[in-house]
Amino acid sequence: MSLLSFVYSQLFVEPPIPDHDFSGQTFVITGGNTGLGLEAARHLIRLKASRIILGVRSMEKGAEAIKLLRGGMGDTSDACSLDMFELDMEKYSSVQIFAKSVATLGRVDGVLLNAGKVTQDFYLAEGNESTLTVNVTATFLLAILLLPILRQTAIETGSSPRLSIVTSDRHVESNLPEWKESNTFAALNDPNRAIMDKRYHVSKLLQILMARNLAQLLGDVQERANQIIVNMLTPGMCKSGLTKDLRGLFGAQIAVMDYLLARSTEVGARTLIAALAQGAESHGKYMNDGRVQESALSSFVRSEAGTLAAAKVWEELMSQLEHVQPDIRAIVCQKD
Repeated sequence: MSLLSFVYSQLFVEPPIPDHDFSGQTFVITGGNTGLGLEAARHLIRLKASRIILGVRSMEKGAEAIKLLRGGMGDTSDACSLDMFELDMEKYSSVQIFAKSVATLGRVDGVLLNAGKVTQDFYLAEGNESTLTVNVTATFLLAILLLPILRQTAIETGSSPRLSIVTSDRHVESNLPEWKESNTFAALNDPNRAIMDKRYHVSKLLQILMARNLAQLLGDVQERANQIIVNMLTPGMCKSGLTKDLRGLFGAQIAVMDYLLARSTEVGARTLIAALAQGAESHGKYMNDGRVQESALSSFVRSEAGTLAAAKVWEELMSQLEHVQPDIRAIVCQKD
């Protein structure tokens, strides 16, 4: 997506208010106690979801979020069960415990992997720069660990559960030159080379590459009914609080853009719900403004180099995660 297309989208395109009927369905939202995750939960309650689980780093803030959801929806919220599980995306052990808790639900119709971070401070979490850990390695560890409950739901309900990953149109800011090095993560984890003002963009590019690769490994949904649908979406620039701690010139630039261009949190959250409402046509695809729009992907993602980069980095990701979850590859490749 070019800068001109981005500005046009922000100023002149408003994703439609979701009207999908989610009756009887259960959803999991990471980063669900604030911003886009909280607004997505509001939409799901309005659209008759039966159960919503919020993944929250702070249980206290999670409780406040549930109170807000119940208080703001009136009688509508009474028909929807709201709960929360603790989730710290900087800790793999927390991700594993969260996934085990979700598995006890018995049914999960959709997952919004919405939790993410942007920071200008370089520090390591689980061996990687923290933005990479939260936005990439922990996100895909969780995505894979949730595949069994999603497969179980598909079999028992005859439906196609959705796994929707919240990415960003700003992935176009990077072509990931590090993919050509012997180890991409090692290169990105070098504090002397890390450009932290651009790290969020890099992490979102990696999310897209990994999501496309995961979808490919899971197979063609069009050919196999009742399979997991993996899609990815950009909500556009939204007033979500994600960038509130940015500072310096970069922080000032983002603040000006936020003031002039950002969508409201509610409007941005519509795109998250749109992804959950999509069918097989969205599998492995990128959504912009609430609709599938592969042309909005960067030329790098759609190029042969992007395909090669995705395959290489996926192998590096799996090699890392095998140390945490030894059966990680088997979970991906499990056949029903």
